[in-house]
Amino acid sequence: MARTNSEAEYAKLVNIAPGGVSSPVRAFEPFPIVMESGAGCMITDVDGNEYIDLCMAYGPLIAGHSCARVAKAVREQIRRGSVFGAPSEQETRLIEKITETLPCAEMVRLTNSGTEATMHCIRLARGYTGRKGIVKMNGGFHGAHNTVLVAAGSGSVNGLPSSKGVPEEDVLNTHLVEYNDADSFERLLDKNENIAAVIMEPVLGNIGVVPPKRGYLEDMRRITKRHGVLLIFDEVITGYRLGANSAQGRYGVTPDLATLGKIIGGGYPAGAFAGRREIMENVAPAGPVYAAGTFAGNPISATAGLETIEIMSVKDRYARLEKRTLDLTARMRDALEDSHTRGCVQSVASEFSVYFGVDGVADGIEAQTADTRMFGRMFSYMLDHGIYMAPGSMEVSFLSVAHGEEACDRVAGCFESFLRKVKS
Repeated sequence: MARTNSEAEYAKLVNIAPGGVSSPVRAFEPFPIVMESGAGCMITDVDGNEYIDLCMAYGPLIAGHSCARVAKAVREQIRRGSVFGAPSEQETRLIEKITETLPCAEMVRLTNSGTEATMHCIRLARGYTGRKGIVKMNGGFHGAHNTVLVAAGSGSVNGLPSSKGVPEEDVLNTHLVEYNDADSFERLLDKNENIAAVIMEPVLGNIGVVPPKRGYLEDMRRITKRHGVLLIFDEVITGYRLGANSAQGRYGVTPDLATLGKIIGGGYPAGAFAGRREIMENVAPAGPVYAAGTFAGNPISATAGLETIEIMSVKDRYARLEKRTLDLTARMRDALEDSHTRGCVQSVASEFSVYFGVDGVADGIEAQTADTRMFGRMFSYMLDHGIYMAPGSMEVSFLSVAHGEEACDRVAGCFESFLRKVKS
């Protein structure tokens, strides 16, 4: 039997790229599908198969694939130049937009990725406070640099590396607590006076969508102020996804620092960290904390990101997108109930996750009890029926303004038919 083009491409890649992919979350059995193009909410693979895309490159494409406005702005910028190694007007305009719309952002430093943003931000927190300790949430993800590559159980005092090649001493000062448990966080601070900052996603997004309980973010803000600990919101996913003022605007809690990525690049590599002036003025060359990058603030990414933010700033656009997401997830919850399948669908704004075998997920421990095998069956079924989701059971699905009613009907109908098949 002849191989598909995707299979043939993968056969080439697996011999020259580790695992045949450039990021591990893209891999799945028997082989990852190789994409050729995207338009709106659709992507097309190298065999000509079309899919409704719920992965959306893991979040940045809130305006859809190949958005005409973004593409036009980028083409015009490419004619003027791709990177200068010097400040540009586009960089200035993006920074101005961030300072106007992100509550904590009195100053901004652009980077090349979310990983770079969190890495620099943690270094800044340590440099500003003179303390070494960092706290993160069990299940929280903040990029692939050593300090945050930690996996441990609830209440651990010190983390253990979750990747070979990370020296134990690199995570000796990284502490874990459970999300949605402010009391455990305060107990840790009561015992440790060397904590510089807590870095947290205001809505967890790498064990699926886990929203904050009522009052939790406010408690974290109060506790950090009391102990002189910096509060860092990792908004790489939630930044300009949850609204025009990001998660901190949506929930009314302003951190000391925040990191951004994904949407601020409009489909191109970008990141940023931002915060209070007195802290940010410690970043070189204004201060002694070093952060640099050849492509940081490059005009192509800045142009695409600014155009995307402007697209989303149209009145009621966020509200309409959230309404569409709520309608879709309501149908999916009804399907679970009607089919007597234990599971839940959790959503915030235009992002959502499906969990099987649990009634709800509030933290990293609960996420680990979900039925990943059932999710794998759903992923395969949806893929076979023209719906592309992120392969991992703990990843997030995203809608964009390009996902219309027809596309959402197809997604809901496919999910319903999957549950009927399982029960039969």
